[in-house]
Amino acid sequence: MMSFWDRLDGSRQIYFGGTVASPWRTLRRRILTPGTAATSLAVRGFHEKSPAARELLETIGRTFLAGFGYAAQARRPVDAEEHLEKVPVQFRGFGYEGAAMAFAILDGLPFGGGRNVERFVAGRGGAHIYMVYVGVGWAMARLPRFRWHTLTVPDPLLRWLALDGYGFHQAYFHTQRYVHEQFHDDRFPWPADGPQWYASRAIDQGIGRALWFVGGTAVDVVTTTIERFPEHRRPDLYSGAGLAATYAGGVDDEELRAFWDRAGDHRPQVAQGSAFAASARVRAGLVVPHNELATRVFCGMTVAEAAAVTDRTRPDGQVPGALPAYEVWRRSTANELVSIGRC
Repeated sequence: MMSFWDRLDGSRQIYFGGTVASPWRTLRRRILTPGTAATSLAVRGFHEKSPAARELLETIGRTFLAGFGYAAQARRPVDAEEHLEKVPVQFRGFGYEGAAMAFAILDGLPFGGGRNVERFVAGRGGAHIYMVYVGVGWAMARLPRFRWHTLTVPDPLLRWLALDGYGFHQAYFHTQRYVHEQFHDDRFPWPADGPQWYASRAIDQGIGRALWFVGGTAVDVVTTTIERFPEHRRPDLYSGAGLAATYAGGVDDEELRAFWDRAGDHRPQVAQGSAFAASARVRAGLVVPHNELATRVFCGMTVAEAAAVTDRTRPDGQVPGALPAYEVWRRSTANELVSIGRC
């Protein structure tokens, strides 16, 4: 019997609902799904810390593309879910993220069927809602702007995760411009009702996550890259990198502590990103040992305890003032971690 890993390259025939997928859906998958070479660190020009780190990051990329392919070929979101649930726990969230990107692209195409993301979230995708919204942001980076109105991100609190996904995509695929040249768009046109100034900050959070991949999980490379950015951008970049270090892993206890030391004044943001990663893992039931290791170092607590902090600080409805509820949530989480003496 073929394992999940045998099917990662998409070269094998995939079955949905006990029958072979239709020729049209198979063709749709082949047209839409990027090649796995796009996830190679060598192709991307990313730093290679070690063979183990390279294999981890490339497996994450291949899993993302596998999830994308399952969705691109599925007749219904539930058909893709059957395959996503077979992905190893460590990588399953990335499969759901890729599937969300594909479903969002299908929603954005004139003949894509529509409401795919909505149906995905109503099913098993709901447990992966954070990754789904990030995946929608990947689709945003691939769709023309006049089709952005088709994207499904109805939660006003979580919709900023789509821009986090957009920022990750841009830093991952357009590294020279977004990382080395530090392109910064302070007039980003989405969401239409703003606030426009916060969009660039959410994008920076995604760029920070991508730096964990660009730097190949090498702490010195990642932190040195962040420290080349203007000071006002570093809190969001460190938050994103802390989230990636916790969710994706690739480092041991000593390396995590080195990252924590280098973060300096930005430790509250690293802890906040780590707690948000914990929340995503706990909600989806995907906690693995490296998540526990990271939250112990960054938050001084278990994954479950860190996730509980985000539950306590999560805004319920509208918040007063000019800050988006999402930013209030991030600050409240960081402040609580500071108040208990962690940062």
